[in-house]
Amino acid sequence: MKLAELVKRLDGVLVGDGQLEISGIAGLAEAAAGDLSFLANPKYASMLATSAASAVIVGMKWEGACAAAVIRVKSPDKAMAVAASLLGPSCEPIVAAGIHASAVVDGQADVAPNARIGPHCVIEAGAKIGPGTVLVAGCYVGRDAVIGSDCILHTHAVVRERVIVGDRVILHEGSVVGGDGFGNYLENGEWKKIPHIGTVEIGDDSEIGVNSTVDRARFGKTIVGKGVKIDNLVMLGHNVRIGNHTAMAAQVGISGSTVIGNGVLLGGQAGLAGHLEIGDGAVIGAQSGVSKNVAPGIMVTGYPAMPFRKVAENQHNLTRIGGWKARVKQLEARLAEIEGSLHNGKTSGTEGNSCDS
Repeated sequence: MKLAELVKRLDGVLVGDGQLEISGIAGLAEAAAGDLSFLANPKYASMLATSAASAVIVGMKWEGACAAAVIRVKSPDKAMAVAASLLGPSCEPIVAAGIHASAVVDGQADVAPNARIGPHCVIEAGAKIGPGTVLVAGCYVGRDAVIGSDCILHTHAVVRERVIVGDRVILHEGSVVGGDGFGNYLENGEWKKIPHIGTVEIGDDSEIGVNSTVDRARFGKTIVGKGVKIDNLVMLGHNVRIGNHTAMAAQVGISGSTVIGNGVLLGGQAGLAGHLEIGDGAVIGAQSGVSKNVAPGIMVTGYPAMPFRKVAENQHNLTRIGGWKARVKQLEARLAEIEGSLHNGKTSGTEGNSCDS
């Protein structure tokens, strides 16, 4: 694609030769002639002067040296996503139209005529598959489950019975929606299973990563809102509720009945106790252990999790402990010296006094 045409598609401002041919996309370090690259993180700005890329996407306010043509845009991340769709290889699954011969579809299931059902998928009685939805291979859809339109279920994704999945949802490989929550009671020293008779609802435009799980509610619903982005190896317990446009990185674990607000960000390996409330726009740092409610808009981190400023202050104080210990030793020595002088003075004065009877 000519660079001038690409700039038009990206709604950008070009500084350079619009007749350049752009044929690929690569990182700043790996790019060669004909490649498009981008700068979103200022940490890598120094690489612009040496990158072999023919063109580079930058923010509107960027200033500096660059060996390539420059495309200024409002959002480099968004522009690179659009460019990838135009220039990059397709990552969309290839599934033939219709229902594969090896798939098992119950006669009482309702599969839209233009849905694509790949090999070895199983769709139980009463399940509904919406228009344009794709089940890649080996997927399972339980009885009375509902999957909306234009969804993609990658290999071995599982949607259990009575679960409801909205439109344009992506379930990546090995994800499980609607498995039983972890609920047991102890009787005579033995654990007894508590039935989970609720369900799960996944909102439109949400995405659930590889081998992530969303547990069925004990009663009622486990809810994932609209536009929620869940990374790989994430676990949501029973009756958890996730607000719209919240995002969580890999290995986050959320215990049962915790409520997460809208637009919350959760860093990797964060762990949340049960029955908590996390306010809208809150930020949970990576590896945080959250045991208390978090107010809207607050950033917490650490274990136990506390406001970021407090954690930073505590960490700073830890680095000063060595100096404090040395200072305390000096003060102790000085105090001992003073006490010794006072004691000696008192003793001398006592020995110098006499009393005649």
